[in-house]
Amino acid sequence: MSKIIAIGTAVPAFRHRQQDILEFMQAVYALSETDKRKLRFLYRQSAIDTRYSVIPDYSRPLPEWKFYPHSENLEPFPSLEQRMNWYQKYAAPLSVNAIRDCLEGHLRATEITHLITVSCTGMSAPGLDLQLMELLDLPKNTYRTSVNFMGCYAAVHALKIADAICAREKQARVLIVCTELCTLHFQREATIDNIASSLLFADGSAALLLTHDDHPARGWQLRHFYGEVVPKGKKDMAWELSSSGFLMTLSGYVPDLIGEDFNELVDHALRGACITRQDITHWCVHPGGKKILEAIQQSLQLDDTALGTSYEILKEYGNMSSPTILFVMKRMMYQWLRGGKSSPPGQTVFGAAFGPGLTMETFVATGALQ
Repeated sequence: MSKIIAIGTAVPAFRHRQQDILEFMQAVYALSETDKRKLRFLYRQSAIDTRYSVIPDYSRPLPEWKFYPHSENLEPFPSLEQRMNWYQKYAAPLSVNAIRDCLEGHLRATEITHLITVSCTGMSAPGLDLQLMELLDLPKNTYRTSVNFMGCYAAVHALKIADAICAREKQARVLIVCTELCTLHFQREATIDNIASSLLFADGSAALLLTHDDHPARGWQLRHFYGEVVPKGKKDMAWELSSSGFLMTLSGYVPDLIGEDFNELVDHALRGACITRQDITHWCVHPGGKKILEAIQQSLQLDDTALGTSYEILKEYGNMSSPTILFVMKRMMYQWLRGGKSSPPGQTVFGAAFGPGLTMETFVATGALQ
């Protein structure tokens, strides 16, 4: 058994209003006035106010662009090599900021025994894990592993790995770092998939510290994991490499698919955890988009406040892929602290995230920080 005793988050320097991103996209896509109105409607219905990016261009005039060429047609269009160079430059420092936010007041970085890095927006060897070992001055024998290309549910998969480590090694101090630079992969063709991606995704990093239950600090105790793949949705959410960057497939059917299967998934997960739906006090759901949250709320017949934290994170940050559910988790854990209260140990959290496959991963946790 393991528990989460700290979570840290970090975002890049450039905060873009959704309205500014819309204006950038309208210009780059070279849309007709009718299509501009349609795009404007979609952005206004997104439930997103702001997003963060390592790229300043999305809310700056063309002469001040740093990533894209100073031409309205974006020629020469950024290559995959250029995108990976930016990933190499910015992913590690952003990760370090999240790690410092996580570890402050808990332990020194050199006390970390296991490092798990999570990312689907950049790849190299040596990669992010070795960069972080060097930047944090971790011991050379630190156990490390990487979860790559799993998308938005990858943080839950990393939690399962960390939980297994902590169950086997009582002295383990496992650090998970999820870092995504989604905005590096903007594609200029005005396809439905590209428009959906440019409307939703953002950059961010989150770090999480797990220990064995015997550790004296209080936290969320991980009780159970459960996941399912929905094969009929395997073509509706995908993430593939191309010469001009990573290509997202995000069908408009995804919310319907999740809505159709989520209620049954929850029943299976709760049965495995030996609890009932009435035991759930908090829903920690990945805000993949407004329609996904609405589909889950309708499927589970939840009240309007149940997914409030997920909506807050979507509004302030957009969908950052794998770190996003950890942003939700952090706010849920620490809002009790800000209120000057300790959450009683009897509280139960149900977490869920979704990604390519179509894959749905869940966890159940109990307790809270002091």
